Amino acid sequence: MDYAILSSKCQYTIFRFGQDTFRFRTSYSLEYYSEIKEWDHGYIVVMTKYSHDENLIEEYIDLVPILEDLYYDADEYLNQIKEVRIQYD
Repeated sequence: MDYAILSSKCQYTIFRFGQDTFRFRTSYSLEYYSEIKEWDHGYIVVMTKYSHDENLIEEYIDLVPILEDLYYDADEYLNQIKEVRIQYD
């Protein structure tokens, strides 16, 4: 598998790849992610729906600092991921 999954649940963003699952806190008003606009080696541009706004908002997620804080070799890890897909729960 060469793709990762991005999803959200309550106040958490969830990023899954292989056997790894990373959860990090996000805004209380996040409803869902609607579209991945760009995947660039750990940097995700994603369209996001928040409860306080009827429009989708472009957001940015940078996974590199998260991986480095967890003592992952970010370059080695991210080189395996060719695509990010959204999963709706």
